Amino acid sequence: MGTKLMQDRLHTAIQMREAGQAQEARTLLLELLALYPNDAELNYQTAWVHDNLGLERESVPFYLCAINLGLSKDSLQGALLGLGSTYRALGEYTKAEQMLRRGMQEFPQDRAFPIFLAMALHNLQRHAEAMQLLLTNLAETTAEPSILRYKKALLFYAPQLDKTWANDEKE
Repeated sequence: MGTKLMQDRLHTAIQMREAGQAQEARTLLLELLALYPNDAELNYQTAWVHDNLGLERESVPFYLCAINLGLSKDSLQGALLGLGSTYRALGEYTKAEQMLRRGMQEFPQDRAFPIFLAMALHNLQRHAEAMQLLLTNLAETTAEPSILRYKKALLFYAPQLDKTWANDEKE
């Protein structure tokens, strides 16, 4: 990021967004972006504020620019999830899947990626795969005792939801 003044203004815009003043933050971020169009973090924050305002389609180019320019690890994590979620919200399910799988590969510890991917897979009519992701993540992360009792069963059944173990023999 460039100057100290730009960093201060960016920090102000982030605080505004976090305080629910997304429109004001958007105005400030777009002013900064006009001066520093190749700043990855600035593009990312601009994408984020557009998403907050329900301007998903407008956020996409900012996300793509930020990712292509190179972000810090934490910001890249947020940008991949944000863009994947945005693609899903726009009905671009294949792009959503690609972005969220990239996020899962680069940030395997982040449980938000498979959850958002499950939603995209649902939209792609790949329900068994979506359920497997949800059940696996639920079983591996819950603290709910009534679910934990069945963790082993959930993890066993998750990848094979359509299989049955009936002893019925066909004649």
